Amino acid sequence: MMMGKADEDEYWNSSKFKAFTFDDEDDELSRLKESKKAVNSILAEEEDDEDDVEKVSWSGEPVGSISWSVKETASSLWSAEDPREQGFPKIDTTPSLPKNSSGYSLSSLFKGKTKGGGLQSFSESFSDPSSRHYAPQLRKPKSEYKDYISDWSPEETVKRMRQGKTVSLERFRSLQEKLLLLDEAVTANDGNVITAILIYLKKSLNKEILFRELESRETALRHFIHYLKETGEQRALLELLRALGRMDDMALLQYKEHLSIKDENKRRDFLKSCLSLPFSPEDAVYVQDHYTLLERQIIIEAADRQAESRNQADVFKKFPRKASILNMPLITTLYYCCFYHYTEQEIAEKQYFLTALGARAKLKAWFDVDALFTSKSWLGYSRKKSPIAFHRVVEVLHKNNAPVQVLQEYVTLVDDTELKVSLAQKYKCHDVVIHAYRELKDRQQLLAYRGKVERGSTEDRKIEELLNNPQIRWKN
Repeated sequence: MMMGKADEDEYWNSSKFKAFTFDDEDDELSRLKESKKAVNSILAEEEDDEDDVEKVSWSGEPVGSISWSVKETASSLWSAEDPREQGFPKIDTTPSLPKNSSGYSLSSLFKGKTKGGGLQSFSESFSDPSSRHYAPQLRKPKSEYKDYISDWSPEETVKRMRQGKTVSLERFRSLQEKLLLLDEAVTANDGNVITAILIYLKKSLNKEILFRELESRETALRHFIHYLKETGEQRALLELLRALGRMDDMALLQYKEHLSIKDENKRRDFLKSCLSLPFSPEDAVYVQDHYTLLERQIIIEAADRQAESRNQADVFKKFPRKASILNMPLITTLYYCCFYHYTEQEIAEKQYFLTALGARAKLKAWFDVDALFTSKSWLGYSRKKSPIAFHRVVEVLHKNNAPVQVLQEYVTLVDDTELKVSLAQKYKCHDVVIHAYRELKDRQQLLAYRGKVERGSTEDRKIEELLNNPQIRWKN
């Protein structure tokens, strides 16, 4: 159907659609671009103004500061949530996006449409929990610091320690408070709590005061000694034992240090230095035996090592040594000597006598000791004979607490008179000394020795009889 010129003009002028032209400045696209430019210029001016002017709230605090953020957030939470909830909610750790990548365009801010296409009102966009950003949590509520600042009593403190709760012991400053705390831990019978408190006392008290107070607290003292042993605080442990007067324990603790010495010569020298420590009589015998045994093992080991390297003994060729004799037990050493040195009369016999003498004397078997040295001649007479010097026999017997009667019998067998008198005086064998001075006809020495025996004793009467005997021709 064909329209005329007049009808065609009327159609285009009355239609809601307009023909596209490049020169039309009132079209929708042009107006949209101009509007966007205007808005951008306004936003840019506002940003410039914000850089130059510091904004403050009604209370006078700078907008955007931490204190302003805390108050603003708290007020919004108190008005919207349960007023009983006074703490800050959990902080949203999701990083905020920069302005250029915001999820809202200028038009969607007023129309309620996001770039994703969903509809959302202006008020809903700010009430969305996911879009909230809270101020940082500056400190914990005061109630959470209760374990640190509360004035707990010793009983309450120990109770909380047993429950595994954190407490501060620094508030117990005076000596009385610290001792009450320790006594309460001992009463609770909790070893971990006792040890924890002892560690605090060790750091906060003078060691002399701590040692003095522990002396009357046996349970706490045992825990403290065990703690020092476990932590390897050897010096502190020795000082504690010395302060408590426990000299035997102190000596044994020092003696055990030989276990950490690898070199046999240094170990021997260390054991020799231990001989002067204040051991009990029984322990002193063991330490002496240990030193003597190691000393002999060093001599045997050096000789055998040299013989083995030079192929001087057939027994080492047939039966090579599998281990060193050093630091071996006594019975192992005796077996070793019997195996490799049995034909060597001097070594075998001396080793056997020393081993047998020490063993029987330890058991106080004095009859066996006597039998060990007694031999009979072909005429049937008995006499004492020993492959080792009798003064060494006396020393072994004395270390094993032999009675004076036994000691006198073997002191008499010492050949050297001067050495005999010296041993007799040292071990208080009075009869041997008196008899020796009588044989020497030394009246002056006998008179001097009379002052060393008890007045009116048997020995005193013997000396008096000898001094009044006219048949003895004294040389002085």
